[in-house]
Amino acid sequence: MRAVSRRMYFERREGRFPEQLELLGVSYDKVEDLRYGTNPHQAAAFYRPRRRPVVLRGYRLLKSGKRGHSQTNLEDMDRALRIVKYCEGPACAVMKHLNPSGAAEGVQDGPLRDVYRRARDCDAQAAFCSVVGFNRAVDAETAEEIMSTVVECVVAPGFEEKALAILSSGAERKRNRELRVVAVDGLHLLPRYLGDDTHGAFDLRTLDDGALVVAEPMLTRVRTGDDLSPAAAVHRTKGRIEIERPPTERELADLVFAWHVALNVRSNAMVIVKNRATLAVGTGEQDRIGALEQAIDKHRRKYRGPDSLQGAVLASDGYIPFRDCVEAAAGAGITTIVQPGGSRNDWDIIAACNDLAISMVFTGERAFSHH
Repeated sequence: MRAVSRRMYFERREGRFPEQLELLGVSYDKVEDLRYGTNPHQAAAFYRPRRRPVVLRGYRLLKSGKRGHSQTNLEDMDRALRIVKYCEGPACAVMKHLNPSGAAEGVQDGPLRDVYRRARDCDAQAAFCSVVGFNRAVDAETAEEIMSTVVECVVAPGFEEKALAILSSGAERKRNRELRVVAVDGLHLLPRYLGDDTHGAFDLRTLDDGALVVAEPMLTRVRTGDDLSPAAAVHRTKGRIEIERPPTERELADLVFAWHVALNVRSNAMVIVKNRATLAVGTGEQDRIGALEQAIDKHRRKYRGPDSLQGAVLASDGYIPFRDCVEAAAGAGITTIVQPGGSRNDWDIIAACNDLAISMVFTGERAFSHH
């Protein structure tokens, strides 16, 4: 077999992509050739539209690693901002391969460092070599905490001068010498809810033969707990059924946070939250119970033990089709579920919740993400 050098895989191929693109009536200018695409042997480039840049389209690179960004770095930064943009309090999302390994939101005056710790330690093992996104300027204490582990990229609306100095100290802290630090403006301009201005953005998928699928961006109707409906269903022979236990105030806040995280988790997505921090994220399974079992098992086996999910809430990005998910959730200590509703089995699902004293609310919308 012919030997292939490692250098070959990381060679940036300049000029592979044109300096300008025209797509769907929008003109794009190339910002840079990327280190590589999804994999090191795939060339890639980053473009921005020729209009007022906002957020990642106008990012400022404050510190670069030796080899610059990859496609996945940019996509992980984007996904992190898609999560923290929903949070009013200081928030952090820790990303791996376009899925959050953890996310957390704090109170308005709480330390950002503690929010980062909660997000990172949801799955500290997966957070190795992660991309970290914030909705607040990063301070020195948070920067020190970031430098205590290995992180590839940090993206935030700003960085205090001392924080930037700490994050730039890669020569003294060799394991983070490749850390990239990115500042973004206009986080508030990102669309969140149905009816928001999308600034002409769209989701684009390219098929293997070069065909394109163009779709509207995924936005949600769920702003607050008032947008969630107590689960109810009507069966043609069994009549009407309603959920018996409403969520508590704390559970309702957690349900909204969990739903906003689930919007940006690869389907099938099952997100477990308590006190506005993820405890486990199940993602990418072909069956919904598998995603839930994955999340419960990962949390118990790797981190916290058998009783640590007590009082947590669960968000499911698609409707729950069978009572096995309700039974697994209740068995793990989860007390409240948010899901779209709309299954033919809604009556039986609600009955299972009532049998197990679990609360359930419907969003009235699905949140599949197949990124």
